[in-house]
Amino acid sequence: MLTAECFKSRLERGLTFIEFNYMLMQSYDFLVLNRKHGCLMQLGGDDQWSNIIAGIDLIRRVEGKQAYGMTFALLTTSEGKKMGKTEKGALWLDPEKTSPYDFYQYWRNVDDADVIKCLKLLTFLPMDEINRLAQLRDEQINEAKKVLAYEVTKLVHGEDEAMKARQLAEALFGGGGSTDDLPSTPVPLSELENGINILDLLLRTGLVPSKSEARRLVQQGGIYIEGEPVASIEHVVRSDAFTNGELLIKKGKKTYHKVVIS
Repeated sequence: MLTAECFKSRLERGLTFIEFNYMLMQSYDFLVLNRKHGCLMQLGGDDQWSNIIAGIDLIRRVEGKQAYGMTFALLTTSEGKKMGKTEKGALWLDPEKTSPYDFYQYWRNVDDADVIKCLKLLTFLPMDEINRLAQLRDEQINEAKKVLAYEVTKLVHGEDEAMKARQLAEALFGGGGSTDDLPSTPVPLSELENGINILDLLLRTGLVPSKSEARRLVQQGGIYIEGEPVASIEHVVRSDAFTNGELLIKKGKKTYHKVVIS
């Protein structure tokens, strides 16, 4: 462990107990998988190289067998940060944790500098088409972002969900169209008759991770109900604010959520 550069560089500023034992546990995990299931190869990101090599060495020493490892370049932004983080946390492949629409929107909103790299790494588009998209500049780069969002969503969630996500985005940002597939939260009519505080409602929809974040967004003018900014953290949402049993909440410029009376 002490010969690995990742540990050498971090020992100077300190390692937690969990960090120090991570390599040991991952190595032993590889050994157990090899013994019980005949696992011969471990795959991971470039940042797992030392851990994987340690597992290969452990299997060789204990079992006298040869094991293998394969690593991949990490998907990072142009600033060198790992991709896949959102305001809500991680970007999940599971539609129950990240809806196909939110998944689509993540890729639709990647930084301009990252679009072409993502098209090359994450889609099966012909390179001629990617090279054409690489020539786009300024506002036209949005065409490439739409292609990226659609192609990646199609690979993960299927063509039907990708088309729904694209149509929903066009309905919200292009003016017109159906919002039936927008992420939504049901709220009983009985609760709305008494009224729900905007902070509680935002937390309930999952638009914010905490009340403190909800308070900050409202105070900074980042929350809208049916297109109108919410002016106070004391704002109460009642049933009379709904149209046809639905209420549209917008966070910032691009995140929408629908509250439905149940």
